[in-house]
Amino acid sequence: MLNCRQATRLISEKQERPLSTRERLTLRLHLLWCDGCKNFSLQVPFLRQTMRAYSERLDAILEESGADKPPTPPPGTETPS
Repeated sequence: MLNCRQATRLISEKQERPLSTRERLTLRLHLLWCDGCKNFSLQVPFLRQTMRAYSERLDAILEESGADKPPTPPPGTETPS
């Protein structure tokens, strides 16, 4: 039987890779009796989606502001090529 630390690790890994049959079954059993891990498993996809949206928005803001370009050196500080 999984403990909560193992269950939350599998819940997180499930977002990145398919779980084995054994991992899926043991996780399912754990979630049947552990409300804390069950709640965590419901929150992880939302958190992942929120972070993805935040990252995409931040990229768009940086692109609009030109922050993705290297800064222009102040006049007189250019190094000769």
